[in-house]
Amino acid sequence: MSSKLIIALDYPTAEQALSFVNGLSPELCKLKVGFELFVAAGPDFVKTLVDQGYDVFLDLKFHDIPNTVASACQSAANLSVWMMNVHAMGSFKMMHAAKQALLDLDSPAKLIAVTVLTSMDKEQLTSTNVILSPQDQVKSLALMTKKSGLDGVVCSAQEAKILREHLGEDFLLVTPGIRPKGAEVGDQSRVMTPAAARDVGVSYIVVGRPITQSEDPLKVIESINNDC
Repeated sequence: MSSKLIIALDYPTAEQALSFVNGLSPELCKLKVGFELFVAAGPDFVKTLVDQGYDVFLDLKFHDIPNTVASACQSAANLSVWMMNVHAMGSFKMMHAAKQALLDLDSPAKLIAVTVLTSMDKEQLTSTNVILSPQDQVKSLALMTKKSGLDGVVCSAQEAKILREHLGEDFLLVTPGIRPKGAEVGDQSRVMTPAAARDVGVSYIVVGRPITQSEDPLKVIESINNDC
């Protein structure tokens, strides 16, 4: 059975990231490359991970005019990534254009949308002039994402249960802010354990520092995979 664990490679250089990855295997996890590492290491680093057999989630959260985002998604797909994302706040039109840009590819990457960042609480959301609660805002954006034809959303595990009820079993729910029991919360505001995330219907969980900064990453990975 394929692992539901996506490890966030939150490293500043390709050398540091590869040093960590060399102790893993594609059967244990998938890998997420975000802004910091992509800017530092570039597309060739992503290709290196793909060539090693890893499913790569390119987490660049595209958000621009529809044509620009569609072209960016096509370029990302040319790296043979497994999954990429856009910002749901970019609008229905932007998300729909991005999805359409991938449909003619032989093996299109999964395309998901960011709803509300898991680092944001109600106070932070209100400061952006959004009057809805984080949960209601996530639900609204997720419904629009599905209507746009995308494969799923990035959301907090705390919203997963209600999203699963409204969006069906095939819609992907990808959740950062996952912390093994006893781990520090860090900069996340809405967190959940791997076992609890599994129970509310999460498709994939994203875990970074609790693994990458652990003295025994493989032990933590094994524990998470057992819980998922």
